[in-house]
Amino acid sequence: MWRCGALLAATAASVALPFAIVPAHADVPVPQAGTPCPADLADVMTRLPNVGEFLVCQHSGNWTPVLDPFDPVSRWLSYGSGITLHGQGFRNPNLRSGRWTATPLDPNAVCGAGQVTVIGPGELAPVVLSQSDAGRPLQLDVLPKLFTITLNGDCLWSEDQPPAIG
Repeated sequence: MWRCGALLAATAASVALPFAIVPAHADVPVPQAGTPCPADLADVMTRLPNVGEFLVCQHSGNWTPVLDPFDPVSRWLSYGSGITLHGQGFRNPNLRSGRWTATPLDPNAVCGAGQVTVIGPGELAPVVLSQSDAGRPLQLDVLPKLFTITLNGDCLWSEDQPPAIG
């Protein structure tokens, strides 16, 4: 158990560093439980800094805490230095592998992702980094066997073809 925890801590540190120079924009307020969220972000989830609690933007227009575990989500909001999520190489994934698009919420925003996959028991691959140009969308493949992904920048991340509900 310690080995997995140490791997997760090392992974989070190595993924966050390449994007540490990306400034947070005042135009995208940091979500907080109970604070307003825009109507166009209804059903979008995010995570508070430092691997904090998960929040969802309710149709009523407020950020509300979500209990973990939950089914994988097809739309995420990242902001500032990033949010770290678990993929399908981890129990109770937060998102699915496949094609995703990050849309900047600010004309100067840079969307970036750092992905770490599972190679074998207790063994993780090196970080795979992807980054957009300022103000430009980023399309990327969320890797199979994803252990963690850190989504950076003031961006809305959407799964290109989420599974049908029902």
